[in-house]
Amino acid sequence: MNDFKTVVMTPQIYQYVRRQAGQPTAVQEKLIARTLELGDSAEMQIPHEQAVLLSLLVKLTGAQTIVEVGTYTGYSTLAFAQALPPHGRIITCDISVEWTTIAEEAWVAAGVRDKIDLRLGAAAQTLAELPEEPVIDLVFIDADKVGYVHYWELLVPRVRQGGLLLADNTLYYGEAASEQPEGNAAAIDAFNQFVQRDPRVESVLVPIADGLTFARKL
Repeated sequence: MNDFKTVVMTPQIYQYVRRQAGQPTAVQEKLIARTLELGDSAEMQIPHEQAVLLSLLVKLTGAQTIVEVGTYTGYSTLAFAQALPPHGRIITCDISVEWTTIAEEAWVAAGVRDKIDLRLGAAAQTLAELPEEPVIDLVFIDADKVGYVHYWELLVPRVRQGGLLLADNTLYYGEAASEQPEGNAAAIDAFNQFVQRDPRVESVLVPIADGLTFARKL
């Protein structure tokens, strides 16, 4: 029996998948356009279908407290905030005033700014200053790849039992699967191996966008 069952993502198939996610809202459309104006860095914005998935995960888990490492222009933050209940909150970390200013404009336009606690500065310091009680429901790591393991170590103890941890770009353009990955791909490969061995969670890497790791806190 052949256990290799997957679909090669051609442009036609990708557009089909994209359509299943529905159309972005007017606020999302404007945020996508603003982000594209930034040039090469725009590749850091998650695709719309991934944003839809993140919103769905919030609703499925009943998450009320979310921590996000890496805000960029706030597309994922927006997806999380729109899915949170009225009393829910997301803490999002970044170092860029330029990028997060664009994000804040979108959050205000979408009417979710009051759910978002934006913290500028080194993410590791921000996470270390969070209360040590395990009260976080959902985590999304999408920042500098060499920092993933450290962010993970700071966050896992603060996530409640049964909580969900997500890490983005865990295929890193497919380069993480190379026999001898280099640079960021090597950092991601090391992170993937670390998560796989972590006895505190059960996890799976799913080939969505650039790879998305799901982990449940035991």
